[in-house]
Amino acid sequence: MFGMFRRQDRRFKEEPSALHARVRTARNGEVISVRISKTSEMSAVPGGYFVRKTLVGPETFDQATLEVTTNRSHKVTLATVDGGELVPTSEWSNER
Repeated sequence: MFGMFRRQDRRFKEEPSALHARVRTARNGEVISVRISKTSEMSAVPGGYFVRKTLVGPETFDQATLEVTTNRSHKVTLATVDGGELVPTSEWSNER
């Protein structure tokens, strides 16, 4: 099946137990680091998994909502942010 070999979305970093992303808020441009646990936070949906996370910036208290849908191999198939945008991993600093 073609979808089994899908590459990870370039706005996410993957490790065995989690997906990592960064969201830049629309209001003040604060960047919020996000960790999504593959086991405890994602809900099973037909064909994969889904999670919705409400984010609050620790400095500006800006809010954003991240919704992520993955296939069964936890490769992101759809990701949307209400109140911000995902930051491509190429723009992340080497810090964590």
